[in-house]
Amino acid sequence: MDRRLSPALLVVLLTLPLSLRAQSRIDCSAIDSRILRSEVHFCVYLPASYDAGASKHPAETYPVLYFLHGLGDNERTLFNSGGFTLLDDLYRQHKIGEFLIVAPEGGRTFYVNSADGKVLYSDFFLREFVPFIESRYRVKKSREQRAISGISMGGYGALRFAFAYPEMFGSISAQSAALITESPQELDLSMQSGYPLANLIASVFGNPIDVRHWSSNDPLALAQKNHAALQRISIYFNCGRNDNYGFEKGVAVLDAQLSKEGIKHEYHLYPGDHSFAYFMTHFPEVMEFHSRAFGVK
Repeated sequence: MDRRLSPALLVVLLTLPLSLRAQSRIDCSAIDSRILRSEVHFCVYLPASYDAGASKHPAETYPVLYFLHGLGDNERTLFNSGGFTLLDDLYRQHKIGEFLIVAPEGGRTFYVNSADGKVLYSDFFLREFVPFIESRYRVKKSREQRAISGISMGGYGALRFAFAYPEMFGSISAQSAALITESPQELDLSMQSGYPLANLIASVFGNPIDVRHWSSNDPLALAQKNHAALQRISIYFNCGRNDNYGFEKGVAVLDAQLSKEGIKHEYHLYPGDHSFAYFMTHFPEVMEFHSRAFGVK
């Protein structure tokens, strides 16, 4: 079979508008962080028109969604596990508009500063990473066009960033957020008896837990503290009914608390566990939520 393009087909392809020939892509790189004293890797989903419009419309900017991965994952997990194809399919089906998705490497940090001050991830994210992304990529810089999302540990991080800094984000979503309802004192006792997340919690929040540090980062406490400002944020979260870590209890508490404060939000308890299969099942719903919040759909 002759696999060469016929002259007629080649002419058709070459005369198509560049926007129709362009493809979305994943751009992965690293930032040399002064605050963390290390390289931090990241990946960015660039919609099809991003490259196509660079020459014709160099001033065109896009909404941006920061996506925080879960424990044991990294900045590539979402895109290497079906997310890239899903995003393209959602756009082709006219279910979402175009926006950038930025996934930074988060390690085991819970996306907060550690209690001992050795790993200042929150400072890095706010003072270095977001400004770096906004200088490197053509993204909108208004609160309404900046959003944050995450799964599991990343869901905790996303809720914490949005609830602590509501002036920065227009929308927030979380899947199976690692919301722990036990008190620091209860967790101290649990860690002594082999609590599954003991080492991770201790490395971030101290052993015994630094109560002030725990409370200042707790999304549940922050939602109560900043309830007035949260009225301006679009909020979505879900969880599996049979979450392996019992996080469905934490999100139920969050739902009740937001409802009590009169804060509009969207909450779903679905069949399922704490797995990537669960996350990807509901990933399209999350992306459609943010597309609506951005006003690009």
